[in-house]
Amino acid sequence: MHLSAATLTLAVLSLSAQAQSTLLSNQNGTFRLTATTTVLYGANGTFTQKSLTAGTYNCTDNFFGDPLWGVVKACYSAASTAASGNPGTLLATQPSTFQLTATTVVSYGANGVFVQKTLQPGLQYCNDAFFGDPIPGVTKACYGATSTTTTTSPSTTTGSTGSTGSTTSTPVATNGTVTAVSGDVVVNGAVSNAEYQAMAQKMGTDAAIAYRYGPSSAEYGTATQGGLPTYGKRQSQSMNMVSIQNPNGQGNRGCGWTSWCGTWQIGGPLEYYWGDYSSNILNFAYIADSNPDSSFYKKSYAPAVGSLQVLNVGHNVTSVEPEPSWTTYGGAANDGGAIDTNIDKYKNSFTLEKPVALAKCYGRGGWCTNSLAVYADGRIVGVGSNTSHNLFNTKLPAGKVPTALTITNSGEFALVTVWDTSAMRGQIAVLALGDGCQGCSMSNEGGSWFANWGNWKRVYPGAPGLGNYNYAKLIGFVDLPDTLKAPTEISASTGLSRWDYEAVRSFWNTDLDNQNVRARFASGDLANTYARAGMAVVISKSEKRAAFVDLRPLFAYYKQQYFTQSQSGFSSMIANRGEGAGQWPYTFDAAPAQKPSVVKVVDLANRPTAVKVSLEAPHRAFIATQEGKLRVFDLGNGYLNQAGGGSPSDIAEKFSVDVGRNPTNIGYVKDHASGTNSPIKNLYPNTPQKELIVTSRGDRKLQWVRFDSGFNSGSVARTFQESRVIDPIATEDNENHGTESYIVSIADYSGKGIHNFLYGPILWHTNDSSKACAPSKGGCQLLNGAAYEYGGTFKVPGKPFHAGLANIN
Repeated sequence: MHLSAATLTLAVLSLSAQAQSTLLSNQNGTFRLTATTTVLYGANGTFTQKSLTAGTYNCTDNFFGDPLWGVVKACYSAASTAASGNPGTLLATQPSTFQLTATTVVSYGANGVFVQKTLQPGLQYCNDAFFGDPIPGVTKACYGATSTTTTTSPSTTTGSTGSTGSTTSTPVATNGTVTAVSGDVVVNGAVSNAEYQAMAQKMGTDAAIAYRYGPSSAEYGTATQGGLPTYGKRQSQSMNMVSIQNPNGQGNRGCGWTSWCGTWQIGGPLEYYWGDYSSNILNFAYIADSNPDSSFYKKSYAPAVGSLQVLNVGHNVTSVEPEPSWTTYGGAANDGGAIDTNIDKYKNSFTLEKPVALAKCYGRGGWCTNSLAVYADGRIVGVGSNTSHNLFNTKLPAGKVPTALTITNSGEFALVTVWDTSAMRGQIAVLALGDGCQGCSMSNEGGSWFANWGNWKRVYPGAPGLGNYNYAKLIGFVDLPDTLKAPTEISASTGLSRWDYEAVRSFWNTDLDNQNVRARFASGDLANTYARAGMAVVISKSEKRAAFVDLRPLFAYYKQQYFTQSQSGFSSMIANRGEGAGQWPYTFDAAPAQKPSVVKVVDLANRPTAVKVSLEAPHRAFIATQEGKLRVFDLGNGYLNQAGGGSPSDIAEKFSVDVGRNPTNIGYVKDHASGTNSPIKNLYPNTPQKELIVTSRGDRKLQWVRFDSGFNSGSVARTFQESRVIDPIATEDNENHGTESYIVSIADYSGKGIHNFLYGPILWHTNDSSKACAPSKGGCQLLNGAAYEYGGTFKVPGKPFHAGLANIN
């Protein structure tokens, strides 16, 4: 049996108090009451209780709920004031606080259903977050009695106890004190097969979002919060003047075929010459409306993955309003970005509906171009951008239900958490990814120079790339421990610095088939440009656990296969690429030495809601928990050290930072080009790499958490709230090319939109000094001197929950 440290602490019961109670029946027996009685059910100091009227009752888990899984229990009549139906002296009503002057047993509940804790003197909370919810949907209160006359009972870390034995809906409290999980798969301290199967069937639906990312801002009572600022927005102006379709101009932008060339808001006047052009493309996933409103053209958006331009620089102007990219806009039939062009092509070959997760790699700065999407049926596809949009798809075996997705730093591997519904086991599916020039594939290698963008000419699965994925192969599964059956999120990192990766900026001219080139990677001047280590961290919201997975065996094996083989061995391997277990890339069954391993499992005091692993040293894992904490775990100096090392004892929680409630996303801060008159030292005094952006769904806020140089302490440096942002689940900082900009893109679930907000000025470092936002002119400052500026919103035919973007030229 597995008990968390928190559970053990709360399970202390006075044995003398238990002895004073009257045994009514052992577990699975029956008992008869002649009067209204408070009955305790449990053992070893951990109990649920019910106030029962006269009659005959079963002494079973089914009736009382299971307060202590795996232990034989019994039923007792309580020898306390609660036995007469009086829970004690009223201390406070939910939700509020109360003060104790002595050690006191406090009962929390209503209508004869209570949980109890023995509390020390001091300020205490009367809410679900502190006690757990013994009776969902009912206003509760706290009652006090002395610790010598009342028995204590259930843990606050194993879910609710009481009349139903499980929580079936999320309670709503006006002050936002909400802890229950909608559709929780843990019942009475253990994963319930029935609930597990039921939730697996709901992945890709609104119910699964409520489970993975709930409660919402509405359930915390903040969705209608007043008094929030409304930041100004500049007028959007048409780019049609620069269209090659403009008969009266000198336009060179290849747009206008559909009467759409985009808009601009900052800078100007609009010029024909494009200058140092760049754009950011955001891929987003959403739960599609079954009946989208009349403003949308399509009747069905079931594939529910779209792509938008969220930043564009060129022609002496900047666009900061989320909108369809002029490079891919296909007219009103696509509703301007609501369905990605790759997705539009896939759906002609197979069914795509109910996206579960979206992910991209982050370890190469702006050159990690595309995202992957995984759907509820296990289908995994590549999502496009404007100049990078290779097509590929693969599918997980039946019965492997995906719940989360991450990609290693340079697009080497995709890791998908799955629920194995047949074995009721949590796993990580590992896929080796291939990157290639636009239009290239394993059957069409080489390509034209103009289509390369620095990508490989050939497909080398598992090698570092630039994110234009054209291949993926499932190479095996990593079993998670029996105590982590229901993984809900995953993050991974190789720990290799982006500067080491980017020592090779173009793979197009890197001939890996050449033995001399491979020798440079093996032990020469390119030996530090690829990963030899990695760490993945998996969390389970229901089970309140995190698992740490060592990826070194995987990366070490790929180094061996790519860089240390003989010429004949390498050539034979590449010639034998394919889907078979013994074809490259080899499966775990064919080459078991490469299989990653779980090295540590950690219990958490509250439900984990988001996770991120640092991209480079110092190596940390960040786990957010529902009550509003960002917990920082030291990973030691070994696991992500490319040379080797690492011990489970290295992994430990160092400290935590208080953030908003229900933090559903932890975002990396992107690199920001800097130069003359740069504000970066004011916005990021410790560098962007020393900050994270935490999205608090419960409190409708974004918070920038700033750390010291060693990640030994941290605090909230900046908080953003705005009246238009109703229910944020995820946030992406925007990347930069030669332009220095500070923009966040926010997925607003209940608000049904992708919002852009600026939090700093725009400076064009790589455009002529005469241009509108030139650093010598002070750049283009925020509107009206405010702290933030509204860029605009793209209306989504559904509820967006994931977003990932990259700089695409």
